[in-house]
Amino acid sequence: MELPYLRSYPETLQTQARELLIAGKLGPVLQRKYPAAHAVRSDKALYDYAQELKARYLRNAGTVNKVVFDSKIHVVRHALGLHTSLSRVQGNRLTARHEIRVASMFKQVPDEFLRMIVVHELAHLREKDHDKAFYQLCTHMEPQYHQYEFDLRLYLTYMEHSGARLWNADGSGRPASAEN
Repeated sequence: MELPYLRSYPETLQTQARELLIAGKLGPVLQRKYPAAHAVRSDKALYDYAQELKARYLRNAGTVNKVVFDSKIHVVRHALGLHTSLSRVQGNRLTARHEIRVASMFKQVPDEFLRMIVVHELAHLREKDHDKAFYQLCTHMEPQYHQYEFDLRLYLTYMEHSGARLWNADGSGRPASAEN
């Protein structure tokens, strides 16, 4: 069984994930660990959420002009979110416009997953490449960054193989027995 979201992880972790998936236990494990979805439902709320994190950890970084849920971002074969920086000439100076777009499917995930995605995109304000400094900044903003990223990848694996989501649009967790 192919696990594309977990390719870069050690084979032992892939094997454990595969066994949980085959046994039908991956969804319930994730639901126990993360019982409810976040409450961020609108683009304005997402913007405020990102601005609060930026104000706390990246005061001197560039301004984020737009933060939205984007239904055009498809997680499969693409990104979880996107950070774009557009440079524009205004008079005799160059200004940058930073935008963060988060895939709409992440309206219905636990706060930890949304936070990991937003932290990742905010880190691009300072660090463009996915290098050591980038991941150090991510873990500065969210100490559990790597665990949340792994768990999010487990959730994407679960969704791909089951075709079901674990959290309802109202933010509540869906019972594992109702995953059809």
